[in-house]
Amino acid sequence: MSEEIEKTAEPESVGATSAPPVTPSVETTDTNVVPQPSDWAGKSVLVMAIVAALWGLLGPIGAGWGLWDWRSGLTGLQYSFFLAVAALLLGLIFGWWHRKRAKGNRRWLRWTGMAIALVYAGWMLSWVYTARSVPAIHDISTDLADPPQYRMLALRPDNLDDVPGVDDPKMKGMNPMQRWELLHRQAYGDVRTVRMNEPVAEVIAKAERLAQTRGWDIAVADPVEGRMEATATTALFRFKDDIVLRVRPTEDGKGSVIDMRSVSRVGVSDLGVNAKRIRKFLADLSGTVSAT
Repeated sequence: MSEEIEKTAEPESVGATSAPPVTPSVETTDTNVVPQPSDWAGKSVLVMAIVAALWGLLGPIGAGWGLWDWRSGLTGLQYSFFLAVAALLLGLIFGWWHRKRAKGNRRWLRWTGMAIALVYAGWMLSWVYTARSVPAIHDISTDLADPPQYRMLALRPDNLDDVPGVDDPKMKGMNPMQRWELLHRQAYGDVRTVRMNEPVAEVIAKAERLAQTRGWDIAVADPVEGRMEATATTALFRFKDDIVLRVRPTEDGKGSVIDMRSVSRVGVSDLGVNAKRIRKFLADLSGTVSAT
């Protein structure tokens, strides 16, 4: 009987392991964690910078393809510059405001936007500097006393209407032609007549080949008369600049005296483009731009 009682008292599962005690979960809150700011600031700076750059690119392209007036394209460039500057300023303000809270992974949007805005604004400022460093004229010639004349192409009727210096005491009493000559000499004294030891016909033939490689639209290339007229087109705005090359024989008839003129069809200032074109073309044509 005692043995039966002992067997009955034994547990049903002797080898079973008891479950570990359950520890109640306790939620902890770190009151020292600073919440991350939203990245709306960085996104705003980035979007503004991208819009400014695209605006500055599409404005000239649209004007060049006739979608809007070239003046509207220039106005768009101005506003895009202001937008880029605003993106830079906002980036600096947001950076200072969130300087203790923003982490590295929260800064790249803002820094990327500021970099784009800085590059674009710097590019625009380089053009502003160029515009201020050259006179607001658009008719450049190697011969100021007797500029080469257009025959196939027409000279713009308002060519000398907006020559600066009307209110300048140093130019008092000067007419537009005289003011143009003075400004031209001061800014582009190195743009001068060139001589080559080649006959006129050969110079014209060589000039025509050079013009073709530059993509100019040649209106006439006459080796007998010693004349070439062509039109160059700029890249973005697709401005048209008319060019005339005049080649005369030297006194002994063995060489050539070369003069060149480049005139922009629209605008007041050419930002030095015409002078640069003449220098480069004559350098490639003769190997020198020095008068003899």
